[in-house]
Amino acid sequence: MASQPLMPKATAVWLVENTALSFEQIADFTGMHELEVQAIADGEVAVGIVGVNPITNNQLTQAELDRCQNDPKARLRISKSDMPIPQARSKGARYTPVSKRQERPDAIAWLLKNLPDLTDAQLCRLIGTTKPTISSVRDRTHWNAPNIKPQNPVILGLCTEAELEKMALTAQRRAERAAKAAAKDAAKKQKESPQAEPEAESAPTAQVPAENGDAPSDDTNG
Repeated sequence: MASQPLMPKATAVWLVENTALSFEQIADFTGMHELEVQAIADGEVAVGIVGVNPITNNQLTQAELDRCQNDPKARLRISKSDMPIPQARSKGARYTPVSKRQERPDAIAWLLKNLPDLTDAQLCRLIGTTKPTISSVRDRTHWNAPNIKPQNPVILGLCTEAELEKMALTAQRRAERAAKAAAKDAAKKQKESPQAEPEAESAPTAQVPAENGDAPSDDTNG
């Protein structure tokens, strides 16, 4: 089976958004079904997934991309990459190898920037970190803050693309439910609030029509 990019779905998202490749070409490169790629383009799947550029990840060259954009029948050939392939883990508490722990702040920074709807609890489960560490990265009070560079946790090997996608989808649905609840509550409050009473129009002051000419004089002289 031909090699596939490290993050197939995220790569497909980027290729759909940034290239003129056909759905068939993208599907062939990422190992996905052509209809699934079309669904990504239509916004029906992969919602919340941040696209990953396979060129910056050294999994595709610009020359190879240009070759296939100019020839719809051509097929992309993946570049050899030394990037580690994330291994599936068994269920249970997540254990992060010591060699990877120093990379967690980079992953946290990336997640805070690209998936702000994720809760701290989700971040902890996703990459095996702690809430104090998340807060220190968010507030830039982490001891190594100047050297933190946002990096995708999948590329760092801290989680799989499937885990990241599941968390992103859960967070998005929660945010949508919260928005709907807030809108419903606001509409209810507006409906229950008493309508302002229209101010009664003051009755016009009766005015005696003025007689033509000067008012009659009381002068009795002569």
